[in-house]
Amino acid sequence: MKIKTASFVDQFPEIEILKNESLAKYTNTRTGGPAEFLAFPNSIKQLRQLVMSARQADLELTVLGNASNLIVRDGGIDGLVIILQKMNKITCVADQVVAEAGAAMIQATEVAWQNGLTGLEFAAGIPGSVGGAIFMNAGAYGGEVGQVVKKVKVIDRQGNLKNYSQEDLQFSYRHSRIQDEDDLIIEATFSLKPGQPTLIRKKMDDLNFRRAAKQPLEYPSCGSVFKRPKGYYTGKLIHDAELQGYRVGDAQVSLKHAGFIVNLNHATAGDYLAVIQHVQAIIWQKFQVHLETEVRIIGKN
Repeated sequence: MKIKTASFVDQFPEIEILKNESLAKYTNTRTGGPAEFLAFPNSIKQLRQLVMSARQADLELTVLGNASNLIVRDGGIDGLVIILQKMNKITCVADQVVAEAGAAMIQATEVAWQNGLTGLEFAAGIPGSVGGAIFMNAGAYGGEVGQVVKKVKVIDRQGNLKNYSQEDLQFSYRHSRIQDEDDLIIEATFSLKPGQPTLIRKKMDDLNFRRAAKQPLEYPSCGSVFKRPKGYYTGKLIHDAELQGYRVGDAQVSLKHAGFIVNLNHATAGDYLAVIQHVQAIIWQKFQVHLETEVRIIGKN
């Protein structure tokens, strides 16, 4: 039996916990319904307390990074939602960058540059958290997180601490073992190489310039919506199907980059999902290619 709302919140006076909080305030699309409980732990200890208490209280548990490559349905999420943005420490030891799950990948690349370490430049513009990047093996411009991860610390759904090596994580295109095990990432260690800071900065700036030139960064979006089908380029398929500009409500296939769906003003998650479904249907109809979503879709209708 679920314990009462007040009693769950009262268990953790030192942790920020909100009730019936709109997740649209936190997602990059600026859409999404409410979380029954929304917690912001700032340490592994607090996170373990929340995980174990949610299990004892039979509360559904959902953990988010910074909600960048994510759509939360308009019905919101029951149970406990945890956002790890306060767990954001990043340190550098020799040729390794160690980052907590809530840290921004962009900030991790900055720390690598500041310490003269090369290997993370490809992620200089990836908007997600470290935990989210590990979860989905985020990548850009020929690089993937799985190529530079040495080890990852996690908590399982019972609150037990575990460690995974790079090999354990079974990285593949936009996939890691974490998706199958349903563990909670708490920290990642990236193994990098010494480099010339000037050249590292130059590469990061170049990739960020290219990203800004090609992607609709001026609007809220969930990033790249679809995975790349084998033998095709998603953006070209959508462009060739004349779907750029297709719109439901305020959700629109970007005129700047066909692989993105942007929120022009007051889009809902329902608008986003309607656009996704229409694009998938038309691409199948015209090219017999199935577009699988890269964006994670969660919550109630």
